[in-house]
Amino acid sequence: MNDLKASIAAAASGMKSQASRLRHVSENIANADTPGYRRKIVSFNETVEAGRATGLVETGRLTLDQTKLPSVYDPSHPMANENGYYDGSNVDLVVEIADSREAQRSYEANLKMFDQAKQMSKSLLDLLRR
Repeated sequence: MNDLKASIAAAASGMKSQASRLRHVSENIANADTPGYRRKIVSFNETVEAGRATGLVETGRLTLDQTKLPSVYDPSHPMANENGYYDGSNVDLVVEIADSREAQRSYEANLKMFDQAKQMSKSLLDLLRR
């Protein structure tokens, strides 16, 4: 029964981490046209208890993409300098859409694992009742 509990916990931690990743990807997409916005990058870490890996995952520290912000020419923009340029955003929509698809599919895989472990637990309890 502990293995089933560990499977459910691993799937739940994966779903929680992917949901966090998807939230940050959504923020990146929403701010793609915001001047000076830097893309947020989420990392994942394996949780460790008493020096041993637990098999669970959690979101790590949130970092900002440090690639150079593109200069956008628009002399009518309120943030434009004397030459008519302002810093744009370093969000690439193609990359963000790919990241969102990957996060969605990982979430769905963890959900299937969670459902499978739950079904196995239910079947085991049904057998023990007989």
